[in-house]
Amino acid sequence: MKVKVIDFGYEKLPFRAHDNDAGADVHVCFHNCTSIKLAPHTTMKIPLGLGLCLPDGYAAYVFPRSGLSSKGITCELPPIDSGYRGEIHAIVTNCSDKPFKISNGDRIGQLVIVPVVIADFVTESGPERGSGAFGSTGI
Repeated sequence: MKVKVIDFGYEKLPFRAHDNDAGADVHVCFHNCTSIKLAPHTTMKIPLGLGLCLPDGYAAYVFPRSGLSSKGITCELPPIDSGYRGEIHAIVTNCSDKPFKISNGDRIGQLVIVPVVIADFVTESGPERGSGAFGSTGI
């Protein structure tokens, strides 16, 4: 599937190291500085310099990179909807006890595009089910 990229100043397109990788690396694209320090236990929006033209029925997510996650640097996973045409940001959290430097061009996350079911929410959908959970039907 080809996905059109919208230019908000990116220097590098999303890139897969291997053809069968689920995620494509995305890079930091600061517009007013070259680097920042992400303080411990804080979350920040990091611009990626690009947007996407996703077809209806798909959403994108910026997943954490495994190497950064192992250091306590993770990406939150809000969906990027098919109708959104603005710049995409990685929502990055520093779960560690040390400041983390983020510079222009750094690989900060992995862009993953997935199909989604567009649900039609109704008040009646068939036979009722109980509200029990967590082992309520026996072991």
